[in-house]
Amino acid sequence: MSQEHAPERPQQLLCTSRRSLLKAGAAGLCAMCVARSGVVSAQVGDTGRGLIRPRAAAWFSELGGGRLRCDLCPWQCELEPGQTARCRVRRNHRGQGQTLAYANPVIVQEEPIERLPFFHALPGSRTLAVSTAGCNLGCKFCEVWDMAQVEPHEVHAYDMPPAQVVAQAQSAGVHSISYAFGEPVVFYEYMLAIAKQARAAGLRNFMHTGGFIRPEPLAELTKLLDAVNVDLKAFDDRFYRELVAGRFQPVLDTLIQLRRSGVHLEVTTIVIPGLNDDLKDMARMCEWIRDELGPDTPLHLSRFYPLYQLTNLPQTPVSTLDQARRVALDCGLHYVYVGRVTGHEGENTRCPNCSHQVISRLGFFVDEVDIEEGHCSRCGHAISGLWAT
Repeated sequence: MSQEHAPERPQQLLCTSRRSLLKAGAAGLCAMCVARSGVVSAQVGDTGRGLIRPRAAAWFSELGGGRLRCDLCPWQCELEPGQTARCRVRRNHRGQGQTLAYANPVIVQEEPIERLPFFHALPGSRTLAVSTAGCNLGCKFCEVWDMAQVEPHEVHAYDMPPAQVVAQAQSAGVHSISYAFGEPVVFYEYMLAIAKQARAAGLRNFMHTGGFIRPEPLAELTKLLDAVNVDLKAFDDRFYRELVAGRFQPVLDTLIQLRRSGVHLEVTTIVIPGLNDDLKDMARMCEWIRDELGPDTPLHLSRFYPLYQLTNLPQTPVSTLDQARRVALDCGLHYVYVGRVTGHEGENTRCPNCSHQVISRLGFFVDEVDIEEGHCSRCGHAISGLWAT
C-alpha cells in the first residue's frame, strides 16, 4: 500500500512497534465505535437547531384532493396536506411533495473507510461521511437514535449545499463521500445531488443503508454508487416487524437488486444476544447470501452494545461471534468479519484460495495490504472488491 493511501497515525503515541502503535490507536477508536466522532471542520458551514430548507422532492404520486403518496420506500405513506411521512422528513405541503432533509446534514465528518464498515473498498483510505436527521425504520437498538429517531427541527444541523460537501471532501483529501451513520434513503434528493457532483469531481460514492427503499429510486441511485453496505438485521420477518418497525422482504429485494446492478456490495449484521443469534437462523442467512449474492460477498458480524431501547441486554459475547463466524465460513462465505472486537482474527482478510493474509487490520487501522491489481500476491487468486482510487 502506498504512503498516499496509508491510514493516519497518531503522532503523539510513542510505542515500541508498528503493531503496538496500531493497537493503541485502534483501542481508542473502537472504544468510541458506537458514538459519533467530531466534525471534520468547524468551518464547513453555519449551524443551527432546526435548520430546515424545504425543497420539492421526487417520488411522490398524486392521489386526488391534494393527497399524495410517497413512493420512495416500501411504506408508501399516503399523506393529507400538512402531514409528514413516518420518516419525519418527507411531507405533503399543500399538495406538493417536499423533503425537509436537503443541505442540512447533522453529520459531516472524516472517517476511516473501515469504520462504515467497508473492508473491500479502498482499504486504508479515508472518507467524508454525511447524514441528516430522520429514518424510515425504527430499530429498538438504533445506535444514532438521537439523530435518526427525531424530527429535523430537534437537532443542530449544518448549512451545506451539495457543492460545499464536495469541496469539503476535496479539501480534506479524501477519495470518497459516504452516505452513512444515519439512513441515507430519507435524504435521497440531497444524496443524489452530492453523488452527481462527487462523481464529476472524481470522487467515489459509498452508502451504508438499512436497504428499505423501492426498486425504482434505487435503480436511479445505483448509477452513481460505487459501493453499498446493507444492514441485514436478521433473517426473520417477525424480528423486522417487532424490533425494526420494518419489513424483511424489501431488504432482501434491495440486496438482490444491488448485486445485479454491479455495485460493490457488503452486508452487516449486528448480532444481538437472544434475539438474532440463533445459529440455525444464521446458517439460513449465510446460505441465502451465498446463493443469491455470491460467496465473495463480505459479511460483517458486528458486536451489539446495549443502546436506546435495548439497554437491558448484555453486549455480545465474543464466543457467540466466533460461533456465528464459523457457521458463515462453513456455509461457504469467503470473507466473514467480526466487528468491534479489536485484535480479533476476524478483522483480517485472507485469500479464500491459499489462506494468505492479504489485509491485516487492527480496529479501524489497516496495517498491511498484500493485494496486487485485485489479486492475492501469493497465489494470484482474485480478491473481490474495489482496490484502486
